[in-house]
Amino acid sequence: MKKTVFYDAHIASGGRMVPFAGYEMPVEFSGVKNEHILVRKKVGIFDVSHMGEIWVTGDSAGEFIQRMTTNDLYSLRSGKVQYSCFPNGKGGIVDDLLIYKFHDTRYLLVVNASNTEKDWLWLNDNNTEKAVLKNESENTSQLAVQGPLAIMVLQKVTKLELESLPYFTFKIGNIGGVNDVLISNTGYTGAGGYELYFKNDAGPEIYETIMKAGAEFGIAPAGLASRDTLRLEMGFCLYGNGIDDTTSPLEAGLSWITKFVKGNEFIDRNYLEMQKKEGLKRKLVGFELTERGIARKDYPIQNKEGEQIGIVTSGTMSPISLKSIGMGYVAIPYNNMGASIYIVIRNKRIPARIVRPPFYKPE
Repeated sequence: MKKTVFYDAHIASGGRMVPFAGYEMPVEFSGVKNEHILVRKKVGIFDVSHMGEIWVTGDSAGEFIQRMTTNDLYSLRSGKVQYSCFPNGKGGIVDDLLIYKFHDTRYLLVVNASNTEKDWLWLNDNNTEKAVLKNESENTSQLAVQGPLAIMVLQKVTKLELESLPYFTFKIGNIGGVNDVLISNTGYTGAGGYELYFKNDAGPEIYETIMKAGAEFGIAPAGLASRDTLRLEMGFCLYGNGIDDTTSPLEAGLSWITKFVKGNEFIDRNYLEMQKKEGLKRKLVGFELTERGIARKDYPIQNKEGEQIGIVTSGTMSPISLKSIGMGYVAIPYNNMGASIYIVIRNKRIPARIVRPPFYKPE
């Protein structure tokens, strides 16, 4: 198991470490519920250094990424971030990712930790444009400072005007005396905040700087478990659960990043256009249980007649609303908002209703 540069800090903070994507990562510190509420109400800090960072450069970089991803890269301006996915040539998804555009010949792709090697091979195997690819995942660390008070914490340690950094944009700046930090107004929690990328050797200094600056705001470390409950509460997709090589972006509700615009001849475009025209057979939906129980991945979803119509992809008890929430694929036409479904939990049918995520809307 590999360790991030923050491993000692995690141990010192009482982090419970687990193997994840080849790394020893903290799953929780003070408890999932505490960390979840901390990020929703104040500010928490996540070590997400296990994520993958792949640079794509050269004159053909844009042309290559445009073909490899479903979103319209040509609509992306320098200094902005785009959410997209890699179609797999069979109607499924290799991975979902963030694309950072520095300029027309320089991009950073941030991919899921468990898919970094898979994505790297996929990109190289399909690089007919001969773009320059460089995998910097092993040399790059990442922290996510998330929550409504994140801006107040980070503004103490940078001269960049964070108020002028809109959602899904980024700049390169200085954090507590460390230069060349990528500061991005992004995150996977829906609580607001920033993601910071930097070289490994700068990690401990940046972490200590942020923790000291955030002390007055109650900052504390948070682990992978609360990151998962936070993203589920917002209805965000998680690779390996709601999306994978067998799910199309249209089925997963990602039509908004699947752009059938002129000049966007991405892999699987013809297949996905046909799927859109002919109509989907299933759709990823959100649901709330109306009786006691917690839905878990792979639990069956049934209609009122007891027929299986789908399967759960994620589920939890929301620490904020205290409602049992989840996401799953259901056959059409059972995907209508407000429709009644049943989640089979330990051979018992628990009633639920389909709702539109997010399950929590910040005040």
